[in-house]
Amino acid sequence: MNRETIPDIALSGVEKRFETRERTVVALERTDLRIRGGELIALVGPSGCGKTTMLRMIGGLLTPSSGEIRIGERNLWRGAERDSSALRELGVVFQDANLFPWFSIEDNVALPLRLRGMPKAERRAKARELCELVGIGGFEKAWPRHLSGGMRQRAAIARALSYEPHILLMDEPFGALDAITRDQMNLELQRIWLAQRCTIVFVTHSIAEAVFLGDRVILLSPRPGRIDMELEVPFERPRRTALQAVPEFQGLVQRLRDRLEAIIT
Repeated sequence: MNRETIPDIALSGVEKRFETRERTVVALERTDLRIRGGELIALVGPSGCGKTTMLRMIGGLLTPSSGEIRIGERNLWRGAERDSSALRELGVVFQDANLFPWFSIEDNVALPLRLRGMPKAERRAKARELCELVGIGGFEKAWPRHLSGGMRQRAAIARALSYEPHILLMDEPFGALDAITRDQMNLELQRIWLAQRCTIVFVTHSIAEAVFLGDRVILLSPRPGRIDMELEVPFERPRRTALQAVPEFQGLVQRLRDRLEAIIT
């Protein structure tokens, strides 16, 4: 995938309010943000700060209360209506892999292609290719219940990549994994991203994970969420796990952690 053909994501004055009987809750305050095509950006912040809300609005899953979200030259939202051509740029991975238990891994990965009318032989070949890409080659015929949590997440990533989206939105995809598996999945995600060169917007509670993965880290404030800090990450790729022991890495993590502690106290 050529980075020059990948659209930017631009948020202009985006806000999300939730109305209840008692009051109005502002989940995300008026926010401006540009995400460059092919960038891997990490969103961090305290619980309830609007990270997932922002991701869901970019993904076409939640209507902004005000403001504009553009995918390239297209306005994703026109009121409560979504631009279907902009939506086709997007793939989404959640914390839960959400695989259908009655489908094999191959059929789960190929499902978006089936819904788009791709012939059976072609979509199964594509599913096998993607299983190899994400490191679960040989498990195409397995049932989801026979795979570990990390392997199910690999399958979920393969499914999201099946129709070659330019933008991959990931909402704490490794949050439920053990520490060793999580480190492995961070390395794998970086490898997949370097191979695919799509844009990734990655939500996490882990500051170290954000710094390890991101070209840029965006820190959101407590509710009402707003961008408090943007941090460029200078380390070359591919990044290895040993990077986390380097003083410069630890310094960036500590800088973000100090700022987070300052805004929540």
